[in-house]
Amino acid sequence: MMRCLAGLILVLFQPIMFSDITPEHVSTQLTTDIPVLAINGAIGPAVADYLIRSIKQFNQQGNTPLIIITLDTPGGLSSSLRDINQAILNSQIPIACLVHPQGARAASAGTYILYACHIAAMAPATTLGAATPVSITGPATPAATAPDDKEQNTGGTAMERKVLNDSIAYIRSLAQLRQRNADWAELAVREAATLTAIEALEKNVINYLANSAKDLLIKLHGKTIEVDGKIQMLKLEKSSLHFEKPDWRTEFIATITDPNIAYILMLLGFYGILLEFYSPGIGISGVIGAIALIVALYAFQLLPVNFAGMLLIFLGIGLMITESMIPSFGIFGFGGLVSFVIGSIFLIDSDLQQFRVALPLIAAVSVVTALFILFMLSYLWRARHQKTVSGREAIIGAEGLVIYDFMGDGSVTLDGESWAAHSTQQLQKGQSVTIRELNGLILTVEKNNKEQDDE
Repeated sequence: MMRCLAGLILVLFQPIMFSDITPEHVSTQLTTDIPVLAINGAIGPAVADYLIRSIKQFNQQGNTPLIIITLDTPGGLSSSLRDINQAILNSQIPIACLVHPQGARAASAGTYILYACHIAAMAPATTLGAATPVSITGPATPAATAPDDKEQNTGGTAMERKVLNDSIAYIRSLAQLRQRNADWAELAVREAATLTAIEALEKNVINYLANSAKDLLIKLHGKTIEVDGKIQMLKLEKSSLHFEKPDWRTEFIATITDPNIAYILMLLGFYGILLEFYSPGIGISGVIGAIALIVALYAFQLLPVNFAGMLLIFLGIGLMITESMIPSFGIFGFGGLVSFVIGSIFLIDSDLQQFRVALPLIAAVSVVTALFILFMLSYLWRARHQKTVSGREAIIGAEGLVIYDFMGDGSVTLDGESWAAHSTQQLQKGQSVTIRELNGLILTVEKNNKEQDDE
């Protein structure tokens, strides 16, 4: 009876006891992590590597409905920008870009990224725009010179116009793809136009105003979005934000692609290898120099390097090496220094200060190099006026002592060594003589001037 009663209770209360652990309920309790990628500062190779690898990783995993990018940048390199946008455009997961926090900006390259993302949002008191390629800006053509009001400014060289028109076409294509204001996008490139967050929303440049990434999630819940020609509904009520931090690879690339670090690594590489050739040893300087040079070359291939500047640096180093091997009393040395300084200034082909070698660093390296050249010249000048202490030049004019009496062939000692000697004068043992010639291993000697005067 007790067993029957227990079985009856289990049957009656089973729906209540296990209702909280049904598969449907478990699935509704699960939360989804929304990755948040941050761009803070200039857009370069390290930022591009970080974003591209992260976007590809989340697309391969396929377990998140949305990716958020927070943006605060003054601009960056065109090559890095296009690589980032290509990853965004090929993403199967919708990507939302938020200019954040308040006071941030999406200038220059940031404007292109904002247009490329599936969803564009800005926090209050943020700005975007000024997307004109910096290297081609020039004085604007006065409006009075235009033949009609609709003519655009076409000043500059043919190459500058090509770059400008390419940038305009690029940002217009992004605006048309995301169904946003293409005309203002063109103004941002052609005339460096800018907008505040509220103005951008009014002009259909962005989709939302959001105070934070969490606020953006709330506003996006239940919205539909087109991704790769397919309509997706965003279900974000159980989502939580997960802020992705750059890994060691990104930090390493960010370090070595700093133009100042790459510049120093290049110099360490050259001088380390040079020191190994000058003073062969256990190879420490050569190994360190080779590693530093390879890392520097890897960094430079990620940066917009001006090859004329690189060649000038190589020429300068070559001339300074020539000065150390074939003294020209400063012609090669100071010529190499001038070439080295000019090449260092033009090494990075970018108007962004973040991607140029700092002038104080160039000045410091140049001053140290100039002092080294001056030290080397002063050493050579002193060495030229010093008496020779070895070789044939050191023997001629030196004084020796006669070992035994002779006239004709005999022997003398010179610096403790016994030499065969020849003299046309009668010499006596212990007498001091002066060496006048060296014929093979035979010294031609004569009485020194003091003893001749005494006689």
